Amino acid sequence: MNQREKEQYLREYSQLKAQGKPFFPYAVAKDAAMACVVMAVIIAASLVLGAGLGGKVNPASTSYDPRPDWYFFFLFELLRVIKPSSLTPLATIGIPTICMILLFMLPFYDRGRERRPERRPIATITGIVVIISMGYLTWRGAHAGTPDAAEIATPAAVVKNGPAAVGQFNEGRLVVAQAGCEACHVIGENGNAGPGPVLTHIGARLPSGAIARTLVNPTAPMPSFKNLPPKKFNAVVNFLSSLK
Repeated sequence: MNQREKEQYLREYSQLKAQGKPFFPYAVAKDAAMACVVMAVIIAASLVLGAGLGGKVNPASTSYDPRPDWYFFFLFELLRVIKPSSLTPLATIGIPTICMILLFMLPFYDRGRERRPERRPIATITGIVVIISMGYLTWRGAHAGTPDAAEIATPAAVVKNGPAAVGQFNEGRLVVAQAGCEACHVIGENGNAGPGPVLTHIGARLPSGAIARTLVNPTAPMPSFKNLPPKKFNAVVNFLSSLK
């Protein structure tokens, strides 16, 4: 833009500005009116439809499925992807904070005059990648498995033994998940990597007798499962023995 174009632009801008109205009180009044309308709609919806708080908290329940609000699903899934606990602060605080700072500082470090997307490949590609990544992580977070279920496929050997074997396998899978085993062990795609070993293929390393003895007399800090009802205990042993 040369000097003549700049002067013409400033002249036209001053003319348009003189024809307009000041931000206060005109724009403020419109924003305030719209805010009142939105608040009135929210209040009316809550009175007519109800708050939807759900049932009372039951601390004895083991079937509660904690989930964040939908706009935090991407962060929920990000924490599932990042396994090392040492990186958890970086995923929950570091990455979102850095992204927000970069977004707020955008007018200061992006001083280019060009605003057409096709002429700003870096900014355009970055925006597209971020949107796609957040969308994909949100979808994965919305379809993530529950914490009280061991998401592992039924082995082919168990399927070949018939419906009864599959039913016992599923029963053991449910008991293992509800007993909190995944707090210290990894089973398939679920659980924590430590302090206990990975149990995804435990049946290939230990026979059923050794698994049963470990459940009765475990090494600290693992609790003993000797007080489990015999049916549930045998289901757990059968389930772990089938993981090969």
